[in-house]
Amino acid sequence: MEYTQLGNTGLKVGVAGLGCGGGSRLGMNRGLSTAESVALVRIAMDLGVNYLDTAAVYGTEGIVGDAIKSVKRDEIVVATKATIRKGMELIPVEDVLASLDNSLRTLDTDYVDVFQFHAVPPALYDRIREEYAPALLREKEKGKLRHLGLTETPPNDPAGEMLIKASQDPVWEVIMLGFHMMHQAARRNCFPGTMANGIGTVLMFVVRSIFSIPGRLEETMKTLAAEGKVPDWLAEGDGPLDFLVHEGGAESVIDAAYRYARHEPGTDVILFGTGVEAHLRTNLASILKPPLPAEDVAKLNKLFSHLEGVGLDLPEKRK
Repeated sequence: MEYTQLGNTGLKVGVAGLGCGGGSRLGMNRGLSTAESVALVRIAMDLGVNYLDTAAVYGTEGIVGDAIKSVKRDEIVVATKATIRKGMELIPVEDVLASLDNSLRTLDTDYVDVFQFHAVPPALYDRIREEYAPALLREKEKGKLRHLGLTETPPNDPAGEMLIKASQDPVWEVIMLGFHMMHQAARRNCFPGTMANGIGTVLMFVVRSIFSIPGRLEETMKTLAAEGKVPDWLAEGDGPLDFLVHEGGAESVIDAAYRYARHEPGTDVILFGTGVEAHLRTNLASILKPPLPAEDVAKLNKLFSHLEGVGLDLPEKRK
C-alpha cells in the first residue's frame, strides 16, 4: 500500500480506501453472511487498506465495527455519514446528532475519524454550513468525531455546484466527491479549492456502471455522439475506450479508470467496493499502479473534459 496525508487532518491513509456501500455493500447484496463480509474487510486491512468508508444508510457499520476489532483502533480510519434530508427537506439537526450516536454504538467505537453530512445538494449547502456544522463541531469537542466533512450528490448535482462553495470553506476537513474518466468536473470546481485549503479528498464514482456493466459504455457513447458531445468514431463498434489497453498502457478499461483518477492532482483516497476477494485484489493492484501514459491521459482529457454528469448513475445491485 502507498500512504498519503488526508489534507490537513494529520491522518495517514492508504491511497485505496474500501467503500462499504455502493452496489455490493461488502458482498451483502450477493448473499454473503456477516462473517464472510467481516472476513473480506479484514483481508483488505491485511493488504494495507486503512480507510473504511461506511454510512448509516448502507447497513454495513456493524460489519465494519466487527472487522476493526482485530486491529488497534488508531491503526484504522473509520469514516461514516448521516442522512440529512428527506427529499429536499432537511431533517432536524437533532436527528443528525442521534444518527452519529447510533453509528458509534453500531460501530462499537468511542469515536469516528471522519463524520460527514451525506449527499448535500447545492440548495441546502448554506443551511448545512451555518446551522448544522456548528452542532457537529460541538460533538467534535466532546470527542465523538475527529474530523468533519461532507459528501456531494453527483447524480443530482452534475455540475458540482455545491463543491465550488465547499472546497473554499475551511470548516470542512474532508470532502467526498465523484470523479472519473468521463466526468472530470472536479478538476475545475473542486480540486483547486481543496488543494489551496488543505481539505482532504475521497473519490467515489471512479468505476461505475458505465465502465463495469457490459454494453453500458457503448450505449452511452452512441447517445453522446448523437448529441454532438463526442466524436462519431467513439460510437462505432464495441470497446470505444479500448485505445487505453495496450502494451505499456492499461490492462483493461477498469484498470485505466482507477489509474486515471488515482493520479489526478488533488486526489487523496480512491474508494473501491466489492464483495469478492479476487476483485478486491485486482482493484487494489490497479490503484497502486503507475499513471497511465501521458498521451492516453491527454487524449481522455481532450475527448471528455467538457462533459458533465456522464456515468453518474446511482448504485446498482451487484453480485
